Amino acid sequence: MGSKISLPIIVAISVIITAGIMYAISFDQEPQIRVVTETLEPEVIYVDKSISKFFEGTNDIKKISSQEELISILEATSTFSSSFYDPRVRSMATDDMVMFETAESAGVPTADPMPVDGASKVQGGTDYSTTNVQVQNVDEPDYLKNDSKYVYIVSRNTLSIIDAHPAEDAKLILKIALDIESQYIQNMFLNDDRLVIFYNGQSDEEIIPQFDFIPRPSYNPVTHALIVDVSDKENPTILKDYSIDGHFRDARMIEDYAYFVTNNHINHQYPRLPVIMEDSVRIMTPDAFYFDNVEEFSNFSTLTAIDIFGDTINSETFLMGYTGSFYVSENNFYLTYQQNMPFGFYENSSRDRFYDVIVPLLPEEIQDEIKSIQSDSSLSASEQWVNISKLMQNSYNKMDKKEKEELFENIRDALNEYDSKIQEDARKTIIHKISIDQDKIEYVAKGTVPGRLLNQFSMDESGDRFRVATTTEYYIQHEGMVRSNGVYVLDEQLNIVGGLDNIAYDESIFSSRFMGDRLYLVTFQQIDPFFVIDLSTDTPKILGELKIPGFSNYLHPYDEEHIIGVGRDTKEMDNGRVQQLGVKIALFDVADVTAPKVVDDYIIGDSSTQSESLHNHKAFFFDKTRNVLSIPISADVESLDDVTSSRMFAPDYNRWSGFYVFHIDKTDGFESKGTITHSDSDWRYYGMNNARTFYIDDVLYTASQGFLKMNSFDDLGEINSIKLENTGKFIDYMEEPVMEIEPVR
Repeated sequence: MGSKISLPIIVAISVIITAGIMYAISFDQEPQIRVVTETLEPEVIYVDKSISKFFEGTNDIKKISSQEELISILEATSTFSSSFYDPRVRSMATDDMVMFETAESAGVPTADPMPVDGASKVQGGTDYSTTNVQVQNVDEPDYLKNDSKYVYIVSRNTLSIIDAHPAEDAKLILKIALDIESQYIQNMFLNDDRLVIFYNGQSDEEIIPQFDFIPRPSYNPVTHALIVDVSDKENPTILKDYSIDGHFRDARMIEDYAYFVTNNHINHQYPRLPVIMEDSVRIMTPDAFYFDNVEEFSNFSTLTAIDIFGDTINSETFLMGYTGSFYVSENNFYLTYQQNMPFGFYENSSRDRFYDVIVPLLPEEIQDEIKSIQSDSSLSASEQWVNISKLMQNSYNKMDKKEKEELFENIRDALNEYDSKIQEDARKTIIHKISIDQDKIEYVAKGTVPGRLLNQFSMDESGDRFRVATTTEYYIQHEGMVRSNGVYVLDEQLNIVGGLDNIAYDESIFSSRFMGDRLYLVTFQQIDPFFVIDLSTDTPKILGELKIPGFSNYLHPYDEEHIIGVGRDTKEMDNGRVQQLGVKIALFDVADVTAPKVVDDYIIGDSSTQSESLHNHKAFFFDKTRNVLSIPISADVESLDDVTSSRMFAPDYNRWSGFYVFHIDKTDGFESKGTITHSDSDWRYYGMNNARTFYIDDVLYTASQGFLKMNSFDDLGEINSIKLENTGKFIDYMEEPVMEIEPVR
C-alpha cells in the first residue's frame, strides 16, 4: 500500500601503500655475533589456511542454503581471517532464524505494470540534455534530474520540484521534507513520472550482548529505495518503500528497472543474511552465495533489481570483499574490489622467502647444516632459528669483505625479484560479472587482474570482451616504491586473453577512456603522457604517445578523432618536485594515432582553483550539437582573469564560484563564451559541490547548492534565477491526514 507525502508535512578510486616486511638480516650494517641469552619468544605456528569442507580452493561459486550454513562458513573463514568470531555466541536475531525464502518468491509480478505515457503528460521543450553517463542507455543516479519541463532536486532530506520551462516563467512549485531520520539524500532516478530516491537509514533490532541477559537495541545500516509518483507535481505519492540491509554503493537504471548495490559489513558475532523489507514488512531474503577460495570475506554485496512501474523485485547477495568501482552495460553488472590477502599471508611469506631465496645462495656447507637443523624435530621453531642465525653469523665472520659484499648483493637482487613477484600477486583486483535482464539476475564469472582500478572509466565491455586498465604499485625494501600500468583483455568468463604490461613505468593512471577499438590513457608523475592504445585485437599495443605538462583527470569524447581532457596544469620545480597549478582543459587531436597532438588548452586560475568535474563526471557538460562546454569552478578571485567580485564582507576569504562556458572548435580549440556567477558578493559562500549543467531548448541551466540559473545559450545573458536554499520563508511542520493509495494495476 502506498502512502501520501502530505503537504505541508514539512515544507522546504585509492592508494594504500603497505610498508615493507621487516627482515631478520640488515644489509646496511656489518653483522656481528650475538650470543642469545634472553628468554625465547613464543613459538609461531603456521597453519594451512585452506583446510575446510567449505574452502577447497576451487574458486567456484556456492550457494548458502541457510542461516546455519552461513554461521558454519564464517566459522571456517575464521581460520584465515583476523576478524574476531566466536561461534558459541548467538543473538536473539540468530536464534529466531531469518525466513529463508528464495528470491523467486518475490520476483513474480502481482499486478500488471502501469502503462507509460510520459510524452502526453509533459509539455516541455523539444530538446533537452540529461545526466552525463558512461554507457549509452544506462542511466546513472544523481541528486538532480530533469525532463523537458521539470527539474527535480534532492538535497539533505528535501525534494524540490521546479517548473523550469519556459525559463522566463520558471518557478519552484514544491519543496517538501521527507521523514527519513535526517539522513542526506544523494541519489535518484527519473523515469517519466516516477522517481526512485535512495537514502541510507538504520534498522532497529534487539540483541542480547555476550554474557548479558537484557536485550539491547542494535542499529544496522539499511538502504531505502523509494518509488515516488510525481505525476501530480504538487502532491507526490510514495508508492513503494523498499529497504535492503547495507549501505548504498551505486545504482543504474536500464529501461524500467533500477539496479542498485548495497554493502553490508558482516557482524561475525551476530551474523545474519541480508533481508529486504517493504513498508517495514519482510518480503524476502535474497539468494546468498560465497566463493570457494582462501580470502577474507568482510561484506555481503547485494544486487537488487526493481521494476519501478510494477511490483517485481529480485535480489542476490554475495559474500565477498568491500565493493569498489562498478561498470554496468545493458546486459551485465561488474562488481570489483581489491583482493584482501588472508591474515598471516605476510608472516608465511617472510619464512618462505628465507628458505626459498636466501638459503640457496649461501655456501653449500651452510645450506646442508641449515637443512640438518631444520629437520631436527627435537628443536622448536624458535630454537631452530637461534641455531641457524649463529651458524650464519659464524660463516659471515670467516668471509673477507669482498666475498661478503658479493653474497649480500646477490641476496638483495634475489629478494627484490622474489618480493616483486609476491607483491604483484597480492596487488590484484577481483572482478565479478553478473548478467542482468529485467528482474533476472544470474552470476556469470569471477576474474582477477593485476593492480588497482582508478574508477569506473578504467573498465569497458565491447562485444564478448571486457577490457580494464590498472595501476600496480608496491613497496619493496631495497628498491622503494615500484609503479607500472597495464591494460588487460578478458573473455566472457573473465579469463585474461591478452594484455600489455609496464606502460609508463613509475607513473600512475590519472584518467582513461575506452572508445570502440581504442583506449585513451593519461598517466602522471612528473609530466602527462597521453597514450593512444589499440584494442582491435586481444593484444593491446601503443599506437602513439604525447608528453605535455600537467595531467587530465577526466577524458570525454568530442568526436572520433578528438578528445577533451580536464585536469590540472603543472610546473616542475628545481628540486624535481611538481607543483600543481590551475584547472586545465585540453583538446587532443588523435586523427594521426601515431602522433597525437594538443589542438588547444585553456588554464583557469591557480592552485587555489577547484572543479568538481575533476573527480565527478556528472559535473562535466558538453553538447556536441552546439559545441558548448561548461564546467564548475571555485577559486580565489584574484587568481581569475575573467571575473570580478563585488564582495563587501569577509575580504580575507574572497572566493568566486560559478561556471566557465566555452565554445569548442576542433580546429581552433577553446573560445570563452563567458562565466555564470553563482556566488561572489553574498555574505554566504555556497561553494560548488553538486554543480550541474543541462539545457532545455536554447536555455543553459546551471545548478549549485545555492541556485538554479537560466542563461541564454547565445550570449549567456541571464533569463531567470531561483534560489534553492536559505529563502527566508517559514518551514511548516503541521501534519495532515495521509492519503492511502490504491495498489498499482
